[in-house]
Amino acid sequence: MEKIFYNGKFYQGRDMFKQAMFVKDGIIEKIGTNEEILSLNKNCELIDLQGRTVIPGFNDSHLHLEGVGYRLSNLNLYGLQSIDEVIENAKKYIIDNKIDDVLLGNGWNQDYFVGEKRLLNRHDLDQISRDIPIVFTRVCGHILVANTKALEILEIDENTLDVEGGKIIREDDGFPNGVFCENAMKLFNKFLNTTTAEQRKKYIKLAIAHALENGVTSVQTNDVSGDNFEEVLSAYKEIEKEGKLYIRITHQCAFENISAISRFINNFNEREYNTNFNKIGPIKLFADGSLGARTAYLRDEYKDDIGNSGVNIYTDEELDEITKYIDSNNRQMLIHAIGDGAIEQVLNSYEKIINNGNKNRHGIVHLQITDEEIIAKMKKLECLALVQPIFLNYDIHIVEDRVGERLAKTSYAFNTLVKKGVHVSLGTDAPVEDLNPFNNIYCAVNRKDLSGELDKSWNESEIMDIYDAIDAYTKGSAYVSFEESIKGRLEENYYADFAVLDDDIFKIDAERIKDIKTVMTVVGGEIVYRKQ
Repeated sequence: MEKIFYNGKFYQGRDMFKQAMFVKDGIIEKIGTNEEILSLNKNCELIDLQGRTVIPGFNDSHLHLEGVGYRLSNLNLYGLQSIDEVIENAKKYIIDNKIDDVLLGNGWNQDYFVGEKRLLNRHDLDQISRDIPIVFTRVCGHILVANTKALEILEIDENTLDVEGGKIIREDDGFPNGVFCENAMKLFNKFLNTTTAEQRKKYIKLAIAHALENGVTSVQTNDVSGDNFEEVLSAYKEIEKEGKLYIRITHQCAFENISAISRFINNFNEREYNTNFNKIGPIKLFADGSLGARTAYLRDEYKDDIGNSGVNIYTDEELDEITKYIDSNNRQMLIHAIGDGAIEQVLNSYEKIINNGNKNRHGIVHLQITDEEIIAKMKKLECLALVQPIFLNYDIHIVEDRVGERLAKTSYAFNTLVKKGVHVSLGTDAPVEDLNPFNNIYCAVNRKDLSGELDKSWNESEIMDIYDAIDAYTKGSAYVSFEESIKGRLEENYYADFAVLDDDIFKIDAERIKDIKTVMTVVGGEIVYRKQ
């Protein structure tokens, strides 16, 4: 199918724009002036863009697409401002939805609570119901809280041992208070891993629609894990067969140990799943937790939680063994590391396997708490940085309390990373935050939260240039998945994947970027979303 999109402002690079594009078989065949493209005299569909700005489709370099759909479909606790509000919303949800088996919720954040800013516990959830099990996952995905009924069903009590790489918060008598961190959350898999094949496909389709509304044409999604990879990949394959996989998917596959990684590498036929829309990507590991939950691993202790340095998932020896195994199999790996302790550990491990260039493009996801030495080592090792500026919306308000003013000042160092020549890509980690790219870019170029209440930018020397932000969200993300020669640019012989915006993101006041909307999303030359 051939199409001409004309009368647009097609972004090609800093201060470089074209007016029109000819698309054939999903590929950009030619791009130029209106006169050049319209004079081709092609007997094809003509789409007048009415002078609107066009950018390459956003490519979210790290999120959880199925989780986005899950949040859209279940009890959403995001943004609730008190423990009482959580309790009342959950009670109403049970009544409205006739819940009588198990209640799952997600998105709560104690730092948004007005007044008492503490973690939920089992006694809070017991006020919702003592008759059915209840499990609520914190917004970060690194902490859950369960009610007493859930603990009873799973036979979790004061005799339950701590889990390696996790933490069980206990009351004075040793009985769990309902809060479980990191690997300890797996004790609740009986409730959390109950998604049916049809539910999973429903979640993914909902998330795809949400992505397209926001001009996102590619995602690098971490839905796959050691215990579900066949089910997840089959769901995506079925959606593709139905002709409803409207965005391009790269799977970041999370595993914990060599045994699980080996089973995936050696016993799974990846070729069945590698298409232009659905491909297997890197191995994903977790080195620590989250800053909000105080489980990100720091070199020093938390300034607001003396004696706690977070959760270190692996010993140095364990991590070295795993990274060596992955690299020796010529696989790319991305490691979740937020705290400076975890980041330092990962870089030290990478240093032992990266020789003469980072050919497998190993990277760090999040890279939040940093200093100059860490950034220099990122550059030296050519380590990829997959960052989420949208985290500033919340973290601006807690980071100095967590790590102190000095270390906070060198953290979330997006501009420095770019200027030092580190490979930077942008993502949202949705559903931890919404996948809306305009909110993400707003935080990158303003260094403010979305409320707009801050008078000045936080650590304004790290403000990203709008061109750098767009490039990191497109070209930068394509580099992560080894697709920089076919994706992320509006140039000839690249995928015709792009977003048409309702305002000029390059000229609009930076404070208004969060208000921009996508009016049209095109993937492979096909219009897959048009704003009504």
